Amino acid sequence: LPVGVLQASNLLNILTKILLGKIYMNLVITFKNKIIMAKTKITVNNNGSLKIESDFEIVDKNGNVYDLAGREVLSLCRCGLSKNKPFCDGAHNGHFEHEAVAFALPPKKIH
Repeated sequence: LPVGVLQASNLLNILTKILLGKIYMNLVITFKNKIIMAKTKITVNNNGSLKIESDFEIVDKNGNVYDLAGREVLSLCRCGLSKNKPFCDGAHNGHFEHEAVAFALPPKKIH
């Protein structure tokens, strides 16, 4: 597989550890026998949710797919207060603080 696909896989592993359930995204598509990465954008919102945009799939711990009713944009809870987990319902308002500023992760540990 191309390097870009492996990097997307690493991102997926990190996100899976961060979020409340297992989340898998369809990041790879094929076009004319070439593997191309689909551009899925995840925005870490200040004091709130993770906004996911593009083509993706969310599954529970048993691999059952959530019916997203055709949505290509939605927000996932990261405060733990939503009554609609893993989806955000706005319960974080005034109860969750995090300044979303991008930073570089340390190098990957090789075992």
